[in-house]
Amino acid sequence: MIAGMSLSIEAAIGGALGEHVGELESTYYIFIIGAMATFLVTLFFGKGDLRQILTVPKWNLTGGLLGVVYLALLVISVTLMGVGVSVTAVIVGQIIMSILIEHFGLLGSPRIAFNRNRLIAVVLLMISFVLVL
Repeated sequence: MIAGMSLSIEAAIGGALGEHVGELESTYYIFIIGAMATFLVTLFFGKGDLRQILTVPKWNLTGGLLGVVYLALLVISVTLMGVGVSVTAVIVGQIIMSILIEHFGLLGSPRIAFNRNRLIAVVLLMISFVLVL
């Protein structure tokens, strides 16, 4: 829930910044500040081994690119439609893609079959999106 709340705050801040400096520039700034903050947290609290990044399958490294696509589209959509509609659309998209990934066991995820409850959840989320419009 905290991540979701942070996302909405980030969307509002990014949208406001995007109106002043441009959407892509806002996205760039947010990533630079995020990278610096993550570097400091990793420096002091990280317990992993970044050298292992050279040994993982290359598709594992696409998350950064997808993060840029996500954030840029979020900042652009907030300036066009507002935070509520944009974040609701993001949540609906996340749930639909998550269900597809799990149903087919994609990207190393365990297979979880699509069922009636998941269908109901998607329909209700789509209704919530329409209501937020």
